[in-house]
Amino acid sequence: MPPHISLLDPNAAAEHRCRLLAVARALTGSPQLAEDLTQETYARVLAKPRRLTDGADFPYLVRALRNVANDHWRSEQRRPQVVGEVDEDHPNLSTDGNPEDALIASEVYTHVNNLPEDFRKVVQAVDVLGLSYGQTARQLHIPTGTVMSRLSRGRSRLACALAA
Repeated sequence: MPPHISLLDPNAAAEHRCRLLAVARALTGSPQLAEDLTQETYARVLAKPRRLTDGADFPYLVRALRNVANDHWRSEQRRPQVVGEVDEDHPNLSTDGNPEDALIASEVYTHVNNLPEDFRKVVQAVDVLGLSYGQTARQLHIPTGTVMSRLSRGRSRLACALAA
C-alpha cells in the first residue's frame, strides 16, 4: 500500500519551528542569521503548496532550510562589503556645537558601533544615513522584511544599552 500523500499543512509546519531554528543555529552559528533563514524558509515553503508523504514534513523543511542557507551564502560572496564606521563629522550628524548634544551623540554612536554587524549595518543605513527600508534592502542585498526585523531588534538592543 503506497504512503499517504498530503499537502504540507501550515499548522504542522509551524510545530517544527523550534527544531528547525535549532538546525539553523547549528548551520550558521549565529542566532540572528538562524532566525532570518528560518523565516525565509517558511516564507518560501508556505508560498506554494507542496505534496509530501506522511511524516516527511520536518525532513522537507530541513532540506528547504539548507537551500535557503546556501542561497544566502552565495549571495554573501557576491555582496560588496560595507567598510568604515560612522562619519561623526557628516553635516547630517551635526550637534550645532552643543556639548551636551555632542556627548549624547557620541554615546549613541558608540553603542551603534557595538551592535552585532547585521543589526549595525541596518541601523546605520536607516537611522544614521536616512535610507528607506527599500533602499537599505537593495544596498545590503537582503529582503525588506529582514531590514524591518533587524532594525527593530537593533533598536531594541540600542535602547537597552542606552538605558543601562
